[in-house]
Amino acid sequence: MSAVKSDIEIARAASKKPIQEIGARLGIPVEDLIPYGHDKAKISAAFIAAQKEKKDGRLILVTAINPTPAGEGKTTTTVGLVDGLNRIGKKAIVCIREASLGPCFGVKGGAAGGGYAQVVPMEDINLHFTGDFHAITTAHNLLAALIDNHIYWGNEQDLDTRRITWRRVMDMNDRALREIVCSLGGVRNGYPRQAGFDITVASEVMAILCLATDLQDLEKRLGDIIIGYRRDRTPVFARDIKADGAMTVLLKDAMQPNLVQTLENNPALVHGGPFANIAHGCNSVVATRTALKLADYVVTEAGFGADLGAEKFFDIKCRKAGLKPDAAVVVATARAMKMNGGVKKEDLGPENIAAVHKGCANLGRHVQNVKKFGVPVIVAINHFVSDTEGEIQTIKDYVATLGAEAVLCKHWAEGSAGIEELAHKVAELADSGHSQFAPLYPDEMSLFHKIETVAKDIYHADAVIADKSVRDQLHAWEAQGYGHLPVCVAKTQYSFSTDPNLRGAPEGHTVPVREVRLSAGAGFVVVITGEIMTMPGLPSVPSSERIFLNEAGYIEGLD
Repeated sequence: MSAVKSDIEIARAASKKPIQEIGARLGIPVEDLIPYGHDKAKISAAFIAAQKEKKDGRLILVTAINPTPAGEGKTTTTVGLVDGLNRIGKKAIVCIREASLGPCFGVKGGAAGGGYAQVVPMEDINLHFTGDFHAITTAHNLLAALIDNHIYWGNEQDLDTRRITWRRVMDMNDRALREIVCSLGGVRNGYPRQAGFDITVASEVMAILCLATDLQDLEKRLGDIIIGYRRDRTPVFARDIKADGAMTVLLKDAMQPNLVQTLENNPALVHGGPFANIAHGCNSVVATRTALKLADYVVTEAGFGADLGAEKFFDIKCRKAGLKPDAAVVVATARAMKMNGGVKKEDLGPENIAAVHKGCANLGRHVQNVKKFGVPVIVAINHFVSDTEGEIQTIKDYVATLGAEAVLCKHWAEGSAGIEELAHKVAELADSGHSQFAPLYPDEMSLFHKIETVAKDIYHADAVIADKSVRDQLHAWEAQGYGHLPVCVAKTQYSFSTDPNLRGAPEGHTVPVREVRLSAGAGFVVVITGEIMTMPGLPSVPSSERIFLNEAGYIEGLD
């Protein structure tokens, strides 16, 4: 019996086609592909602009239950579904986010799918790729440097140094940088003040790049960034210190979507990467819109569980970009159901139908939540070899009581051949015209009421707790004309509540709002709840300990 190959071994053995050939399948001329080696390229802005009058294909969202240490395989299913759709004769493209170095070297390793459902070149995608994240980090920190420089040379905008809101970023988990004091060392180094770092994927610049429609929109949004406040509490914008032009220059290439391929040589757009527990968790609008013009079916994903990624996909991305999803897939596993049913990770091997049934409450909550947006839902059961027929049937029977269907998928082991049934059913669902998509709340609702609506309707909380200072800040932003913005709730991904240890489908909990931040350029209000951090820390045993170059010079451990 042969040993099971790792993700990176499978990806390394892939038979890749030249990226120009992948582009040709989509009708992209060679001159409109900017190659980054033989197997990845950016699509030119001119080509994208020329596609605007074409009819859109169907948009399919892949989301999931709350993540568990047992693994769910959302990206794997997203990639596998596109391979499956192409296998049954459909023209389909996958649209996913780029990987952050923070989790790659922190808690989860790679983020390009798994098994025989991956996008390649896997090592490049998981590491520096085409440099987009570096450009975003640099543009963000250029603004930070310009702020301190503006103050040093006279502070013409009268920025109150106590009320500077723009922090620095880096694409790595480093808890020591959450709170810092900068400009120490005397007069030559500026005015000392407290500051801090967030991770790049929580940057407003990342969110702006992923929501902007073109370079002109990008520059306007960058100019709209609020960097701090004067003593009279009036906002100071990035354009006030003339930062928007140079930031746009740094992001010019990063704004162009990246074209790669799946293991089965189907096209994939990998672009942008905001986290879903601390940002809006979706790939770029420009990549999604471009894909909709080039294919009949576009499969995209939103980070973590449907309570975070899917809600933000619907309430922020679709609202802002005018997108109308046609169907949604919720990914679940029997192993994760058992964990939600109270089984420890080390005890997941034996059959436990009672625990699977108990854990299905988490899946059911996500299915019902997606339906609240008017989008038809199907469940993908991502197969593990330890699953039993009884456990799979338990999930299917439970989902049937919700008025939906669950389909067993074996794409991890079998590629597109293992997901044909789901591909047929998803195409049928997307073509049915049953989607009646609408966001959860209207623009005109007050900001605090929007927070309450998400907390009560999606998280099933009883109440939202916020200090008077938080409520006053929300009222002040409404008075300044920002009340129409959607809210982006930063919350733990592991639970519907703000307690990461509370699995299943808890009810009656409270959502404590610790802080609110206005992302005026991105166009939403960030709501930080519980103990969530916008700069994560590394775990006791980080993934980096398993990543190295072997004797042949190949990367190991990036799975």
